[in-house]
Amino acid sequence: MRDNMQRYWAELAGIMSDMPFDALEQVADLLMESHRRQSTVFVLGNGGSAATASHLACDLSKGTRVEGLAPFRVVPLTDNVPLLTAWANDASYAEVFAAQLTALVRHGDLVVVISASGNSPNVLAAARVARRSGATVVALTGSSGGRLRHLSDVAVRVPAGSIEQVEDLHLVMAHSLCVALRERLRAEAEPKGIGLQSADDALAAPALRAL
Repeated sequence: MRDNMQRYWAELAGIMSDMPFDALEQVADLLMESHRRQSTVFVLGNGGSAATASHLACDLSKGTRVEGLAPFRVVPLTDNVPLLTAWANDASYAEVFAAQLTALVRHGDLVVVISASGNSPNVLAAARVARRSGATVVALTGSSGGRLRHLSDVAVRVPAGSIEQVEDLHLVMAHSLCVALRERLRAEAEPKGIGLQSADDALAAPALRAL
């Protein structure tokens, strides 16, 4: 068992060195543009990728905040279980994201779709709605990209054959994007004196959080 686990980690490390960082940088740039315009970022995925979508939405909304700057406008389409099950029951499971997106998405928004196979019907349906609405579509997917790569403006394809490793690296990509965006926002805020605490404020903050 130990050998299998060590082999998995070694394979993962090898894949990381071959990641398409140019495409990932394009995604970061699109997210920054969305932040500047204060357009909405929608995030969705199926199965394990639904958990990644929720995680990305959480970190993008909270983990990138810089005092004095507007936060990202982020909507995960994976978290409203009553609505998801209602659309699945009354229409079809393939429509659970597309039906939500139809009511919310606007021209100029950004839709991040996550699918290891690139062929999840409900993710493909959402990408089509996004394109028809004039939104930009970013796909996080596996090595082939599946049909999803043809529906996206930027596709970041993990060069791995294992679904588990693709999903691992989707979360690493999400974290790296949020860290990079937070640092960019901090750098933009500094020349304006935004988000800088006084020494007294910095010392007082932990005590206030404890109350």
